[in-house]
Parts: sequence; C-alpha cells; structure tokens
Amino acid sequence: MISTSDAAKLTGRDVFGSNGDKIGTVGHVWGDPAGAPAWASVKTGLFGAKESMVPLADANLRRGRLMVPFNKSQVKDAPRIDGSSTAPLADNEFARLYEYYGPQGASRSSATTSAGYTADDVVEDRGTGTADFLTRSEERLTVGTERERIGHAHLRKYVVTEQQQMTVPVSHEEVRLVREPISGTTASAAELIDAELDVELFAERAVISKETIPVERVRMVKETVTEQQTVSGEIRKEHIEAALPNEEKRDLD
Repeated sequence: MISTSDAAKLTGRDVFGSNGDKIGTVGHVWGDPAGAPAWASVKTGLFGAKESMVPLADANLRRGRLMVPFNKSQVKDAPRIDGSSTAPLADNEFARLYEYYGPQGASRSSATTSAGYTADDVVEDRGTGTADFLTRSEERLTVGTERERIGHAHLRKYVVTEQQQMTVPVSHEEVRLVREPISGTTASAAELIDAELDVELFAERAVISKETIPVERVRMVKETVTEQQTVSGEIRKEHIEAALPNEEKRDLD
C-alpha cells in the first residue's frame, strides 16, 4: 500500500508490473478526497505527451520501485491522459478508468476532486507544519520507438519482346553424276532408246517453335535494419541552494 509520505517520492520512479517487467516511470500522482494516493500516471516510453493511468490501491513501493499488480501490456493499453497536466480528473475520465480496471481501480477513489501530490502534502500530513528536508526532482528524457508506415514495395510482372538469334545446322541433297565403265565381257547387246530417270531431292529447313518454361522465382522479403539515431530534448531539474550562517550561499548540486 502506498502511504501519503510515499506519494511525494513517486515522481520519476520506475514502475514494474506483476510479471517483473519494467513498464515505465511515474509522471504524476493523484489522491482521493480523503487524501490517500489513488492514481498514478505512467510514462511508458511511447512518443507523445500522453501517459497511462494505473490505480495505486494494491501497489507497493519496494526498493525504490513502484510495483503494481498489472502486467506491462495492461498498463500500456489503459486510458491515457495529458502528461503535462496535473488538474483533477474529470467524471468521464474516472468512468473510463473504472471500466478498464474494474474493482481494483475503484477501490480507493470515487470523486473528481483528486489533486496532484507535492512535497507540501507530506509536510501537512506529518502535522508539523515544517519539514527538515527538501525533495529535489528533475526531469529525465525517456526515449522509445513507435512504428510508422514509410512506404510500400510492389512487384509487377510484365512482358517484353526481344530478338534472339540461333544457329542451327541444316542439310540438303544434291545430285552428283557417277560414271562406271562396262567391261566387254559383261556387256550385252543393247538397243538405242530414249529413257529418263527421276530422283527426288530433299533438304532440311529451320523451323521455329516456342515453349514457355519457368526460369526463376522472385519474392520480397522484409528485413529489419537497426541504426543509431540521436534525439535531444530539454529537461528541467531543481537545484537546492543552502545559505548557512556566516557563509556564502552554496549550490548543493
């Protein structure tokens, strides 16, 4: 359980979930009408000024870490608020939180008069009216990443026509006269007559035919390339100045 004195120390603390994963850091803390810490906003590392809300009813401060009974995705998906505002939560914001977290979110806060915690809240809760310490706070840059669409790749198949030459051997038949003498011993009497002899001649010719065969598969594969990118932002921090008797002012930071 988060006490009133712990509430002022939560800002900037790391937030861990029920499964031991780090969720983010505490932005602001809101109390219920009775003054008990009720809600905290969590900077989850996403770009933008929005922060996720988480109930403190069953949370604990352990070794400087805020431990909440929810996992990382539950908190990241919770209703978000403007992290630059510490104004009391409105009725519709409470309704969204109760609807999301259920009984765990509604157990210790029920009104719209919640206010952010500061170091002064701790002083008044102790009943002393003065404090013997100051809490120094500072902003820290929290950098995360988010996915955005930068374009798309497209494959298109189209047909082009080109000339191709091939050399192929072809043959043809020709007639050559061969004369063979007839010896006298085998010769026989012959008549003188007219005669003709026809011989068919053949030749090869190149014939072109086409067939379509698969020759290659082309597909797109997405690859993730990691590179280093430098980001910068302004942060504010508090300094504590000490003025001791008979001594000049000293900056303690």
